[in-house]
Amino acid sequence: MEKSATLNLRVNPALKRDAESVLGRLGIPMSTAVDMFLNQIVLVGGIPFSVTLPNAPEGIDTTRMTDEQIHARIQRGYESYKAGRTQNAAAAFEKFRESHS
Repeated sequence: MEKSATLNLRVNPALKRDAESVLGRLGIPMSTAVDMFLNQIVLVGGIPFSVTLPNAPEGIDTTRMTDEQIHARIQRGYESYKAGRTQNAAAAFEKFRESHS
């Protein structure tokens, strides 16, 4: 199929760089990836993946909290920090990875 139409898109530069990195490892040029995406839209009659809001647990979904609830959670976190009831994030993630591998 002849390719003569041009798309001019504005995207986040970091997103573009990261996507190009992934596509480069796959050996797929960005233009081919966009072409594949557009073909899938035509084939499925819409966006070829589910477009939904993330299903965050209610306890951490700030879109469902009042300003007072958010501030109270931040205050509790700060108080935990001041009391020494925290741990290094890198160490916590490492412990998590070890227990789930």
